[in-house]
Amino acid sequence: MSSPERVDIHVVDDDADVRDGLAWLFDSRGYPARTWGGGEPFVAFAKERQGDWGLAVVLLDVRMEPLSGPMTFEQLKGLGCPWPVLFLTGHGDVGTAVGLVKNGAHDFLEKPFQDNVLVDRIEQAMQQVRSQTASEREAQRLRQALAALSPREREVLDELVQGHYNKNIADHLGITPRTVEFHRANIFEKMGVDSAIELAHKLGQLKPLSGQD
Repeated sequence: MSSPERVDIHVVDDDADVRDGLAWLFDSRGYPARTWGGGEPFVAFAKERQGDWGLAVVLLDVRMEPLSGPMTFEQLKGLGCPWPVLFLTGHGDVGTAVGLVKNGAHDFLEKPFQDNVLVDRIEQAMQQVRSQTASEREAQRLRQALAALSPREREVLDELVQGHYNKNIADHLGITPRTVEFHRANIFEKMGVDSAIELAHKLGQLKPLSGQD
């Protein structure tokens, strides 16, 4: 019988005592965790993993400085990061956490929490990650990347997938070809594609979503 596919755990919190305590907790349950002192270094790490995400879950504190948990989450979504994010919230942050879940976060847990409850939630997220097929993970990544496009980028994207050239797109949208090229490069980077044809092919897998404007 093969062993379960490895799922990494990332703990992102600007409180060193909390980070160390959580790392010890997960390690004691057989789940070594990698810790990060804030959102900025973790987002930088995530950028390096684009295109080769692997399997992971993220435990993210809501209140961090200088990059808050919600801001970190938005940047991860902008990268198309497919990892489930569980938020740790303090008193008074529950409303924020509920909004984050509605916006795509996996779950949240209010402090103080019981260790067993936290580990159970992490294990549930890990099981969900393992159960997803590669195509499902790619679809999730594409949805998050699409949601992170700006309104103007969505307009340019719609023109691109119709096969229009930069000059035509510029004329249709009332912008310069250079601006179109700028948006085009951003779209390709966010969506993880190298051409308009590849973009159209990937969006074809998300036809119901990409058609909602």
